Amino acid sequence: MVATGPGERSFIQFSKTPFPLVIAQSTAKRWEVEFPPQHKHYAGPGTPPQRIIWLYLPHVLAGRPAPKGWVWRQDKTQWHLENSATGEAIEGYFNS
Repeated sequence: MVATGPGERSFIQFSKTPFPLVIAQSTAKRWEVEFPPQHKHYAGPGTPPQRIIWLYLPHVLAGRPAPKGWVWRQDKTQWHLENSATGEAIEGYFNS
């Protein structure tokens, strides 16, 4: 699930029912991400680190450029965001 709101607010949750794997949110001034299976939580002021790509997903879905080093691809049914230098990637499908 990806949701956006006024003031550059965004919320991202990726789950494998019934378990959330990643929960992330950001505003223009703050960001935070949680990985419940690992009991990890990170947060900070300002722009999020590029290594936490989940927080950039709403931006690229809205048509903004991916962060440096990341490549975005999409078609009518699916999307893919990848860092070819590190091999990291996330992908998903659009559900209308």
